[in-house]
Amino acid sequence: MGNAERPEAETVLRLSGITKRFGPLIANDAISLSLKRGEVVALLGENGAGKTTLMNILFGHYTADEGQIEVFGTALPPGDPRAALAAGIGMVHQHFTLADQMSVLENIVLGTRALWSLNLGKSAARQKIRKLATDYGLEVDPDRMITELSVGERQRVEILKALYREARILILDEPTAVLTPMETEALFATLRKLVAAGLSVIFISHKLGEVQSVSDRVVVLRGGKLAGERRTTEATRRELAELMVGGQLPVNEIGPSSPGATIFELKGVSTRTMGGAALKQVSMQLRGGEITGLAGISGNGQAALAALIAGTLEAREGDIIVHGETARHWSPRAALDKGLGRIPEDRHATGMIGDMSVSENVISEAYRSPRFSRFGFLDWKAAADFARDIIKAYDVKCPSPEARVRLLSGGNMQKLILGRALDGNPDIILASQPTRGLDVGAVAYVHARLIEARDRGAAVLLISEDLDEIQTLSDRILVIHRGQLSKPSERGELTVMELGELMAGHGLDEGVTHAA
Repeated sequence: MGNAERPEAETVLRLSGITKRFGPLIANDAISLSLKRGEVVALLGENGAGKTTLMNILFGHYTADEGQIEVFGTALPPGDPRAALAAGIGMVHQHFTLADQMSVLENIVLGTRALWSLNLGKSAARQKIRKLATDYGLEVDPDRMITELSVGERQRVEILKALYREARILILDEPTAVLTPMETEALFATLRKLVAAGLSVIFISHKLGEVQSVSDRVVVLRGGKLAGERRTTEATRRELAELMVGGQLPVNEIGPSSPGATIFELKGVSTRTMGGAALKQVSMQLRGGEITGLAGISGNGQAALAALIAGTLEAREGDIIVHGETARHWSPRAALDKGLGRIPEDRHATGMIGDMSVSENVISEAYRSPRFSRFGFLDWKAAADFARDIIKAYDVKCPSPEARVRLLSGGNMQKLILGRALDGNPDIILASQPTRGLDVGAVAYVHARLIEARDRGAAVLLISEDLDEIQTLSDRILVIHRGQLSKPSERGELTVMELGELMAGHGLDEGVTHAA
């Protein structure tokens, strides 16, 4: 995408022998990499490979134990975020850092001047923002409130924040994780304009197709070390994946489904708002032996639907029908008793309790059962044995059942949640963003387990913002927009762009269904 093929392009960033230890753990082991002017370098690696640590060192949040960083030929002072910003380094985090109750302009200029002078110079700031937005295809009204913006517009604001501060090196952390295909294309168009103007980009992503589309070079980390470096045009997707995992990547075969009876059904259900749009007279069916995929932009009702199915959100109207019977008092306990296995969207906030042990977490939804409780007392031996079974069966990298969950990587936490959710072969599986933030190896593992559950007859609802995942796994696909569902489509019936149009609300009125 950039100017990396030109031999005269200057090196704008050089990391030399960066090593970082956390006690006995070596998070970064003598890592060296460089970035040229007008170049896009993709940074790949499994969860726990050291990418985040390396970027935190570059940004001054951590101090390296060994090695040094040069920006435009000048040594960067260690552990000094202000020095990184002053040197022209900007970063757009996956989870945006915007103040919702402030305007676009106020968010962009915040931190560039003394707080008491925030209201001064707004006219000049507005003019500069509008010019940057026009030049780089980042159109957004400086006077709109952040709460009024879509996810894609918020990302534009984050990029404008970096450009407003004269960033010459831009770090993008999983920038397409919450974007529609159209928004992703718009972002890539912006990146092309930025690198043409001389900006250099480090692009962190788990989506190998996007890495191949947007980058000039790919740097792969594995186990805290540099595993390999390739020119993008000379590397295949499989080669990059195998560099990440250190061996051959398993291939999940998913054959045609054999749908059985309807196990779970919603009829005309509406809810209150929860983490986004409320559900509006939603009807849907989940059939045994089938994976139903739900695509949508974050905040369009996925959270409400997941909470409703899990029993943590009540229906204001409509019926919940399980195994052919209307559920009169639907609750988390009732959901578990009716055979629900739950993989929550946020493994840190609602999936696991970080300061509790592995054993405590894996029995958290069944601690009252006779399996783990006797005469009102917890059977800790049974709990530890169950934890060991999950650790072994799901290949969890974990020192012991007594280890605190917060010490585990995201992928290993997700494997524990899978083990807990799939224990006992549940009839209904609610898989909400099950692979978000996971590397290709962990993604393949999660997908294999969901396919196994489908093939034994479970009804699986896959809620994901990753359209590749939706299209790969789903037998039927629904799209949610502002709390309403599209008509279901069969696997392969709609293209990525057609699904993206529905996700953006285009044509959904014709496709809204009350009998999904």
